[in-house]
Amino acid sequence: QVQLVESGGGLVQAGGSLRLSCAASGRTVSIYAMAWFRQAPGKEREFVARGSWSGGTTYYGDPVKGRFTISRDNGKNTMYLQMNSLKPEDTAVYYCAASTTSWGTRTSNYVYWGQGTQVTVSS
Repeated sequence: QVQLVESGGGLVQAGGSLRLSCAASGRTVSIYAMAWFRQAPGKEREFVARGSWSGGTTYYGDPVKGRFTISRDNGKNTMYLQMNSLKPEDTAVYYCAASTTSWGTRTSNYVYWGQGTQVTVSS
């Protein structure tokens, strides 16, 4: 019903910035909230940021507070994650996700997932 396609990942030096995009298609009217997660090798998938598809509240995980910003562009049905002051520990595969019912911060709250985009931050 909903398809999510991420882009914008890549290699960046510590202190640099990247902007991730997640394009939503299909039955986008069913989306209640969208979020970004990340997963480093050998670690659990971690919550990064949550936004509302309709402009509700936003929330950020502690490791990225003050550095990352989640936003959306209704005209393009696209969600963004602006990542500033990147650190090597931000290196991970970043996933966008959509929920049809919940605004939680757990992976189980989200039913639709993108394919992931690699972000690598060098020291």
